Amino acid sequence: MTKGDHHETGRLEYVGEGLSEGELAPTPFQQVSRWVEEARARQREVGDVPEPDALSVATVDDDGPDVRTVLMRFLDPRGPGFVTNLTSTKGRQITARPQLAASLTWPTMFRAIRFRGTAELLGRAEVEDYFSARPWGARISAWASHQSQPVAGRAQLEAAYREYAVRFPDRGRPDDVPVPEQWGGVRLRPHRVELWGGRINRLHDRLVFTRTGDGDLDDASSWSLSRLQP
Repeated sequence: MTKGDHHETGRLEYVGEGLSEGELAPTPFQQVSRWVEEARARQREVGDVPEPDALSVATVDDDGPDVRTVLMRFLDPRGPGFVTNLTSTKGRQITARPQLAASLTWPTMFRAIRFRGTAELLGRAEVEDYFSARPWGARISAWASHQSQPVAGRAQLEAAYREYAVRFPDRGRPDDVPVPEQWGGVRLRPHRVELWGGRINRLHDRLVFTRTGDGDLDDASSWSLSRLQP
């Protein structure tokens, strides 16, 4: 796929391949998985999609909308998921109001996926399985950081890291570092999935799966398809 060309006005022309109904996979899960794998492959082969699993997550509280970027650590027919300190700002927002939106965006591929749905906490066994597979240093950081809380300076944060590194030394075992009680995972159970493909002259493709049944993302009978104008 080629990158967009700059016109004399300095605007970037979106010369993506787009997405037609005839090219669409039969279920949202299959289509999302296809695009995610293609983004990962492009990063391996070309190197211009530096974080293909970067997931922007939007929540809401009494002050209004809030958004941040995390890494998508789970993707299965139930929906995309990520890990976090559950006492963090987003953790508290999700607990209070589980309505959630998220997006994956790959600018060099002129593609994006938008999800809207409801958040649910991952089961403890699933969280523990994932946590044990993280690098030792990342597991230590989960203990050292009181996510979203103020800190006097970086020195304080690094001191906390050293303290937990001594407490839980690296012996090369998955159980070297226990899972912090406040650390967990969140899955977005979508009721809407939109696939955006950039096209020339801003005539982009927007294909939307909308939930019509109780099945998961890989159950074709639970979703209807529509096209939106760009």
